[in-house]
Amino acid sequence: MNKKNLFVKMSMAALLGLSIASCNNASSKMDEQPAETAKEVKGMKIAFVEVDSLMSQYTFCKEYSLILQKKSNNARNTLNQKGQQLQAAAANFEKKLQNNAFTSREEAARVQAAIQRQQQDLQELQARLGNELDAETAKYNVALRDSLQHFLKDYNKSKKYDLILSKAGDNILYAEKRHDITQDVINGLNKRYKSTLKKSAEK
Repeated sequence: MNKKNLFVKMSMAALLGLSIASCNNASSKMDEQPAETAKEVKGMKIAFVEVDSLMSQYTFCKEYSLILQKKSNNARNTLNQKGQQLQAAAANFEKKLQNNAFTSREEAARVQAAIQRQQQDLQELQARLGNELDAETAKYNVALRDSLQHFLKDYNKSKKYDLILSKAGDNILYAEKRHDITQDVINGLNKRYKSTLKKSAEK
């Protein structure tokens, strides 16, 4: 389950390549302008958003990351517990086998078969928990994408950008700061976001 620790960042980075992404506690207002408003360049008005900042400051992303991490931890703990039980049963079987503690070969065969079923059940549980976590991650990605797309559609009614890019790592080699609308977008997203954790607590 260790690979699950990476899935959140990987899936978000891939998703945000479409156009923008999310997530911490920024607090200016959506209607505040970026430090410098993006200007038209050769007839095209362009802006960009820092993906890392969105992922660390958009409340939706932060909350859902906690939810996914909790599910991942629970799954790992469950598998560890089942794995320890299987190891104990196998060790006990080997000890009895070496000490000729079984009354018959049939009894030893029954115990061995039970351990094999236990091992198979553990493998099936691992696959099921992994699939559930993958499904939850996919659900999150869809919700994140929809959130961004709906926000940007409304946001751009007044901003009138021709192109909004996502800046992640060095996918944009250079961009002047005046084209950066990251904080404006984060503030707007957080302003309209209704807490997932608060809804869960109310339920």
